[in-house]
Amino acid sequence: MSKILIRGAKVLGGEPQDVLIDGATIAEVGTGLSAEGAEVVEAGGKVLLPGLVDLHTHLREPGREDSETVLTGTRAAASGGYTNVFAMANTFPVADTAGVVEQVWRLGQESGYCDVQPIGAVTVGLEGAKLAELGAMHESAASVTVFSDDGKCVHDAVIMRRALEYVKAFNGVVAQHAQEPRLTEGAQMNEGVVSAELGLGGWPAVAEESVIARDVLLAEHVGSRVHICHLSTAGSVEIVRWAKSRGIDVTAEVTPHHLLLTDELVRSYNPVYKVNPPLRTERDVLALREALADGTIDIVATDHAPHPHEDKDCEWAAAAMGMVGLETALSVVQETMVETGLLDWAGVADRMSVKPAQIGQATGHGRPVSAGEPANLTLVDTEYRGQVDPAGFASRSRNTPYEGRELPGRVTHTWLRGKATLVDGKLT
Repeated sequence: MSKILIRGAKVLGGEPQDVLIDGATIAEVGTGLSAEGAEVVEAGGKVLLPGLVDLHTHLREPGREDSETVLTGTRAAASGGYTNVFAMANTFPVADTAGVVEQVWRLGQESGYCDVQPIGAVTVGLEGAKLAELGAMHESAASVTVFSDDGKCVHDAVIMRRALEYVKAFNGVVAQHAQEPRLTEGAQMNEGVVSAELGLGGWPAVAEESVIARDVLLAEHVGSRVHICHLSTAGSVEIVRWAKSRGIDVTAEVTPHHLLLTDELVRSYNPVYKVNPPLRTERDVLALREALADGTIDIVATDHAPHPHEDKDCEWAAAAMGMVGLETALSVVQETMVETGLLDWAGVADRMSVKPAQIGQATGHGRPVSAGEPANLTLVDTEYRGQVDPAGFASRSRNTPYEGRELPGRVTHTWLRGKATLVDGKLT
């Protein structure tokens, strides 16, 4: 394989340095580097980060290839600076057996744009009644370590306890979609002032917070790991903060859209803003930002949820819930966390690469940008400003809430084990 010399990059936002890639590995990091015959990338003060890792992506294949495929989803991931994504289990058929998770894993291997780690379902068919084949999925070629019924909540406390006990045997983690189903029947948006004024069914904060409270106590009782998907309320932040202070092994994620957007946008009745959990209040948004900054929330995860236009281009009540996010996540984090002074670029690398790789046990990802490490890297032009145009997305779907909005930053290059997947903003 050829050598690549990245010249003048601000590694994790620090002073400009040169990074030499030799084959699949970082060979050297320093100043004034040279290498005969190397392809030179003039970074010109751009920020170099470890390749991003997304612990929460919906790739839709098998079953909903009209929304996304593993190929198109991983192309979107590479465009957004990702070298590893974890694919959620709510496919058709559900990823609740070794056979289905291996299919997704192999499709990821064939795509070549980023590594794909399947997430296994906690219960058979996501129905919440019977544990799925957790051990068989872990022992499969896909080596599943993360299990989730995302899209649905594991609402039965006994089932949740059994799942936590089971995955403890191989240091797996259960990722919970915290939504008490009885409290959210018919819910269309956040329950609050705006839902009352619009007459739309409300999704109360307590429906999330009560499940998180139960599950951190179950994790403490069992001595197992629990991960909270797409945490969205100020109250949830306080519960996770309390749980961590007790030494409970809990981690949590926040999505980019919950760091930026509020339920005031629902006044437009534009279904692009319909998502689960719903957009919350400005108070919640500010609490989430602070919690991500202080480490109460461990990571940013996209919850990339592609839908074809007919599932979104309809009246609000009939519209599907979800937003695409792989190609805009880093820009939103730059706007909400870096440009507000809440995180530096080293902090972004920690929340978007290092910690998600650790939680999901993604070997070779989230590693330091130093000699001897895998060359999984992303280069970001942080000075760029531009309007979001979904027509240019690599994703098969276009349901972004940011169309026409100016966002900062642009990923120019992504390398997966030394192989360029994105060059000058274009997929290879």
